[in-house]
Amino acid sequence: MKKIKVSHEVPFCLLEESLEFNDYDYCLPHLLDENEEYRNFFYKAKEMGRYIVMDNSLHELGKAYDTDRLLYWIKELEPDEFIVPDVWEDHIESVVNARQWSKIPLPKNVTKVAVVQAKSIHEAMLCTKTYKELRYKKIAYSYGASYYNDVCPHPNTDLGKAVGRFLVINELYKAKILSDYDRVHLLGTAWPAEFGMYKSFGCIESIDTSNPIMAGIERQIYSNIGLSKKPKANMNNFQDAKMDNINVEGILYNVQKFREINKL
Repeated sequence: MKKIKVSHEVPFCLLEESLEFNDYDYCLPHLLDENEEYRNFFYKAKEMGRYIVMDNSLHELGKAYDTDRLLYWIKELEPDEFIVPDVWEDHIESVVNARQWSKIPLPKNVTKVAVVQAKSIHEAMLCTKTYKELRYKKIAYSYGASYYNDVCPHPNTDLGKAVGRFLVINELYKAKILSDYDRVHLLGTAWPAEFGMYKSFGCIESIDTSNPIMAGIERQIYSNIGLSKKPKANMNNFQDAKMDNINVEGILYNVQKFREINKL
């Protein structure tokens, strides 16, 4: 099994501390334009030789960030990976975008990552197949798609989404659309114990989730299975949180517990 790299998005005030517990740094390009502290952190991370994954900010903005600004920051930072623009739960438009971005030249050391968007397992299969045909070297799967709850109709919808995503990837394996030789990123989670289910899947290369951070901000402490419900707190509303107002000790405990739970 590959060593899975983990990153937790944090408020600005914890950026320096995150260097101690994050395996790589997850970059939101719109924040590079909006916040000098955030921008300087990523310049420093680049100088330090840290591994950087740049998102397209869909989750935060509701749509992918401006193309010109994305291209600017890709050239400026040369991240190790860039998640090309996708469209929420729309596999056709996401494929259209992925096809367009497959033709856009980026610095040779930047790996393009395409996100599978779908409303059913069938669409997820089609989307994954197309990305591989377009020669994407790495593919990502979001945590919050509604159809995961159709795949696993659990009364706890957060748990259902986590198990649903696992079942979708399991089906992709069974259909030989994915194999241990592929490279997969898991975007976020609704249930922090989810990742332990992937221990026999060699394709899972990296994950990102703010779950243990958000739980700590809400002053919730992880049990041996994390939390049964996803924290209501959203990083969009807590990016500017002050150190005096957050439970740093609880956050650090949750981060460590997250790794223990998932044997990472």
